[in-house]
Amino acid sequence: MHVPARRQRSRRMPLPLIPLIALALLLSPLWTAPVRAADNVATAAVLDPIPEPVQSGLGLVLEEYAQFPKTEALPGPVTDPRLMRHARINALVELPDRTKRKAVPDLNGQLYLIEDGKAPHLYLDIAKTFAPQFFAGRGMGQGFGYVTFDPRFKKNGRFYTVHTERASDTTAVPDFRQAADTTYHGVITEWTAKDPSAGTFEGTGREVLRIGFNGQVHGIQQIDFNPTARPGDSDYGLLYAAVGDGGVGKGNAEPQTLSLPHGKVLRIDPRGTDGVNGQYGIPKTNPFVGKPGALGEIYAYGMRDPHRFSWDRHRGDKMYLGHIGEHAIEAVYELRAGDNLGWSEREGAFVFDRTATNPCDRLLPLPADDAKYGYTYPVAAYDHNPPPGWNCTSDVGRAIAGGFVYRGADAPELRGKYLFDDLVDGRVFYAESGEMRRGQEPAQIHQLMIYDKSGKRTSMPELAGDKRVDLRFGQDARGELYLIAKANGKIWKVVGTKRFADCKTNGAVLKHVMDRADWAPVTPSKWQFPGDEAVLAEAGVARPGPRRPFEYALLTKGPDLGSVTVQGQVRLDTPVSVSNRDVIIVFGHQSDTKFYYAHLSQDNTIYPHNGVFVVNDADRVRIEDQWNGVKGAPPAVTDEEWHDVKVVHCADSGEIAVYVDGSRDPLMTAVDKTFAGGRVGFGSFDNIGRLRNLEVRGTPLD
Repeated sequence: MHVPARRQRSRRMPLPLIPLIALALLLSPLWTAPVRAADNVATAAVLDPIPEPVQSGLGLVLEEYAQFPKTEALPGPVTDPRLMRHARINALVELPDRTKRKAVPDLNGQLYLIEDGKAPHLYLDIAKTFAPQFFAGRGMGQGFGYVTFDPRFKKNGRFYTVHTERASDTTAVPDFRQAADTTYHGVITEWTAKDPSAGTFEGTGREVLRIGFNGQVHGIQQIDFNPTARPGDSDYGLLYAAVGDGGVGKGNAEPQTLSLPHGKVLRIDPRGTDGVNGQYGIPKTNPFVGKPGALGEIYAYGMRDPHRFSWDRHRGDKMYLGHIGEHAIEAVYELRAGDNLGWSEREGAFVFDRTATNPCDRLLPLPADDAKYGYTYPVAAYDHNPPPGWNCTSDVGRAIAGGFVYRGADAPELRGKYLFDDLVDGRVFYAESGEMRRGQEPAQIHQLMIYDKSGKRTSMPELAGDKRVDLRFGQDARGELYLIAKANGKIWKVVGTKRFADCKTNGAVLKHVMDRADWAPVTPSKWQFPGDEAVLAEAGVARPGPRRPFEYALLTKGPDLGSVTVQGQVRLDTPVSVSNRDVIIVFGHQSDTKFYYAHLSQDNTIYPHNGVFVVNDADRVRIEDQWNGVKGAPPAVTDEEWHDVKVVHCADSGEIAVYVDGSRDPLMTAVDKTFAGGRVGFGSFDNIGRLRNLEVRGTPLD
């Protein structure tokens, strides 16, 4: 195998020209002075910028696809525990030769090929090829970052990789570098396989582009071709590269500087020759070609850490980018030529104040005249939701990875959804691609559940065996999706979907059950049954025994029920001025100290409110997924109007779902097998309210 030659002379722009170019940009119509936080006089900081993702009732069914060999980051010794993973696999791409082979890069330096039902095998050792310059020993993205294949690979054998080298280990000079000292290089290499169908690489390579970075993070993240482009299209055969800002810091203005590639998405012709080093070309259709002081390689700019991008296979004009934020915002953008995402003047759709004395005050609302700056804002976003007492400087542990619009066949319920994940904590999300519209309110984000092949609900941290999952999505040529974890070096395939709490609740149907004779209240004198409602007319009081709802009435008509669906309409009659007002739906009731209840409240910030609880001869215990120790699901009832409520309890799986006002997504979810069933009821702690149109469907207990 021929090792790519390293160029020894500089092809970059001499540093003395940079101030002149900056001046040219300031005078050019391309450049508009960014708005500063100082422009927002007396504007309060935004502390909780984005509502939490909605919990979806839909889950991914995963089947283990592959286990990769254990590898180590080199050179050592490695001291960062985040680099001490089983295998630092971080992508899956299918070779465009109809062999169904898939390529998986390991940041530690190995390029694997894998086929369905077979173990992965080493195709090319990138670390060994570039030793001793190859470097993966520091920084989350250092090493062998990505691989992509020329769409004509079957005929020409060409593919491309990106890896990092430590500047002190090489005499090569980068084509571009940041103003600060260069400590690492990101290198894009073209390889040509002698036999494209071979199981291991034999062939030649050449260096395409080398970029110098000051920091050890936010380098070249992804390189790729537009898979929706066809021969003859202007985009066909052009290579995109997501280049980070080098992790220089909050004061880094280089993403807004069009004379540098940092903080940009580039688009180049890898077979052209008019690039800065003669090893690549600059497409004439790029937005800044011919603009004074601007790099023609730039496709879009104003980015901190553009991590993963993809195209909707049914809408080739739709390119989506997952962008990792700094202070609070993880975002998805629909990226178009010439876009400016605003970093570091903007983080998501907020002003980012780099000069704030208090780091908690970095995010500010947009100014009234914001439209004149022409920034592009997210089509979907979520925030970091830090824990109590966060000092606004430490890492909260949130980072978007990006993903794909699903167009496969194995999971019909996912079609048209953009699936993505948080690479740190392993949460998996979707947004409807039809709702992801530029210039509109960001699309609602839904958090997906995870199931194993047996139908058991699980989570990515559980499957990966680690709280830090280091998760990414991959996609094959048929549009099917895969989840890739560094934590244990495994890949899972998405083989279908499952609805949470989707058990059959049949065998008994109870309707028209509002007569007084159908109910057994704890305190009968507090209740009224006018014929079409159950009315708790007087607030309950605490009773001896474990902490539990003060007052409720049980439905006595019909048998005890196992799996059950309880539907009806509730209203809180306590005035909205009382913040802790509530009503409850009881289910699985076996005795006054053994039952479940769903607490529906307008307050979600304290432990006893707005959640799912179990009472088991002890004080009630909160069991639903939404409570994070600080707050729970959005308040269920915030007014004095009627609200539709549905509670589903699946006895066999223990799954419990609470729906409000006809939403397809559950407001609350829980899994608990303490009780296999019992009776249902309605009540409150110390408030008044009412129930109507009750219908109960369930499986009678033997």
